[in-house]
Amino acid sequence: MAIKRSGKQNTSSKQQNTFNPLKSIKSPILRIATRVVLYFIGISLFWVISLRFVNPPITWLMIQRGFELKEQGKGFKLEKNWLDYDELSDNLKLAAIAGEDAHFMTHWGFDMQGIQNAIKKNAQGKKLRGGSTISQQVAKNVFLWPGRSWLRKGFETYFTILIETFWSKKRILEVYLNVIEMGQGVYGSDAAASYYFSKTGSNLSKKQAALIIAILPNPREWDARNPSAYVNRRANAIAKYMHHYTIPE
Repeated sequence: MAIKRSGKQNTSSKQQNTFNPLKSIKSPILRIATRVVLYFIGISLFWVISLRFVNPPITWLMIQRGFELKEQGKGFKLEKNWLDYDELSDNLKLAAIAGEDAHFMTHWGFDMQGIQNAIKKNAQGKKLRGGSTISQQVAKNVFLWPGRSWLRKGFETYFTILIETFWSKKRILEVYLNVIEMGQGVYGSDAAASYYFSKTGSNLSKKQAALIIAILPNPREWDARNPSAYVNRRANAIAKYMHHYTIPE
């Protein structure tokens, strides 16, 4: 009986020592991939939660645009000055919502109606407006690199969900109005108000606020001081409908 038990043990030992190439290849890869995903989630959560309280000092877009201007012989330009939410012009807050994201106060980061309209326009071959919500624009401006790709869009979706989860609407709008590109080397409402109207971002008329928001689809080419007929019409429309919206309190 002892000999038979020994034989079974030897057989079991041989089975345990049998080389399994699938296991030896996949397990380390899965362990590494899992570790990378967990690290990424942890770092991104810490990053997003930190920026709920700490103002982002700079973005990748600001750096890239600065070097682009330098390559064009215009020198590295980066004009920005942070204004807290209560210091920002209410006219500008309303203009941003009216012109960029009509459903900002009610959506959870994605404007499904806007997405459906964009799909319809795309199917009809019409020129598309960006269609991104204010939350999506904050996600890609603050946390991501400039450019377009499916990978970047996936990260944009991820960070949009995070900021909608951990930030208030008030914080999202505050960050948006302080980091968004509003001219060549000009970022945020205070720098834009100074650049275009020699005023502060706290003191803008309804029309001035509407003009600044009206150029956002193409801030490096359009000018709020000397608006084209199209920009002027867009600004007038924004100013007209501003009173229909509310801002975060």
